[in-house]
This record gives sequence, structure tokens and C-alpha cells, in this order.
Amino acid sequence: MAPGHGRPTAAELVAAVAEFLETDVRGSTTGQVNFHSRVAVNALRMVERELLADSDDGVAAALADVGCRDEAQLAAAIRTGELDGDSKQVQSALRALVGRRLSVAHPGYQDD
Repeated sequence: MAPGHGRPTAAELVAAVAEFLETDVRGSTTGQVNFHSRVAVNALRMVERELLADSDDGVAAALADVGCRDEAQLAAAIRTGELDGDSKQVQSALRALVGRRLSVAHPGYQDD
């Protein structure tokens, strides 16, 4: 979040809503509403992790190593054959991208 917006930050707001759903709503409901609140909590926790993610996680450098500015450009270059998907540099960029996604969607997965 850009400085100047103050507190609570977007991540703090998301965390507060997730906590409310996790404790108050799930604690007082059953069945479908309980299940849907669990799904909502999981989605909010993913958003929270994405907001808090380290922006300097090596993805930009890995993409730059293959001459791409973002994931879309990398995908297009692989699709058209401009880049070889089997090259070590491309594989490194793909690993960095997947690692970033896993750290948000399923933290700890890479440690399993």
C-alpha cells in the first residue's frame, strides 16, 4: 500500500474481516454458511499474504534475465517460440513465478 493512506492498511483490514469470519461467524453457524465463511476466510488470507508479499522476491530479476518485463511477456515469448521453455534461464524465471504464487496461495508448500 502506498504511504500516506495511513492505518489501517489494506492488509490490516483484510486480516480483521478474516478474523471476524473465522471466529464470530464460523463459531455461530453450521452447514453451508459455516462452509462459505471458511472459503471466504481462505480467500481473504490469500489476499492478505499477497498484500504483504515481499516485492523484491527475485521474480523481476529472473524475468529481466530472459528479457521480459512481466509474466505476460514471458508467456507470449514462450508461446511464439521466441524463448525456449527448456532453457535454464526460462526455467529459473518460471520457478520464481510459481514460487511467488505458492507463497501466497499455499504458504509452506515449498517446505513440504
